[in-house]
Amino acid sequence: MTITEILSYGFIQRALVAGSLIAVLCAVLGVFLVLRRLSLIGDGLAHVTFGSVAIALFLRINPAVVTLAAIPLVLLSSFGILKLTDKARIYGDAAIGIVSSLGIACGVLLASVAGGFNIDLFSYLFGNILAIGTGDLLLALVLFAIVLLAVFFFYYDLVAITFDEELARSSGIHTKTINTVLVLLTALTVVLAMKLVGIMLISALLILPAVTALQVAASFRVTILVAAMLAVGSVVLGIFGSFILNLPTGASIVVVNFAVFMLVFSVNKLRQAR
Repeated sequence: MTITEILSYGFIQRALVAGSLIAVLCAVLGVFLVLRRLSLIGDGLAHVTFGSVAIALFLRINPAVVTLAAIPLVLLSSFGILKLTDKARIYGDAAIGIVSSLGIACGVLLASVAGGFNIDLFSYLFGNILAIGTGDLLLALVLFAIVLLAVFFFYYDLVAITFDEELARSSGIHTKTINTVLVLLTALTVVLAMKLVGIMLISALLILPAVTALQVAASFRVTILVAAMLAVGSVVLGIFGSFILNLPTGASIVVVNFAVFMLVFSVNKLRQAR
């Protein structure tokens, strides 16, 4: 089967467009999160997303709007992480762990009450990008625009708190507001990404393109650009590879990302050895 024939399928076209949009968001936010050592927030919010999806399925919400229904709960949980860090004097990783464990526990309890894990819940756990519909694509486009516009307007503030939060605060930047913006944007991206790679693999999409780009880029802007390009390339290769070889798409995308990271890392090591 040729590439042209593969591209003739509507579900492949939707998967490529939605996957590319989500990949760019994960890459851009991933750079900020990795440099701030908050990369595991994606994993924590992914677990919360699992609980949110379990609630939606338990309440018999239309599967077509499960993603939309999960957004408020995930946004609320991301805000809870910030409040725990700020008010309860808990370190960020501990706050993430608390909210993460609560989210996964609620999901498991609801799945148990509902009679066990069903096919719908498993599709959210491990991703099913080839099943993305027109509604999911429109949601991805809207949230893509919201997240990128927010990053554009708060870019310099985000850069400031990424490298030195104390200096940013003393310079008059409202660091609490910017931290809230970053976490809320991450929450939106995590909800979107669950259809791409699944809840269990979201953190890889946030981390791998960013750490790969940091290996080769010379400036912050270039790092973001390279991370976005690597993420989109990995999604495209993962989708084509999974379709041709009949493999799980989400896992294929993550493996491609890891392969690119290892390639870049190995090349850097060889250069240093010389």
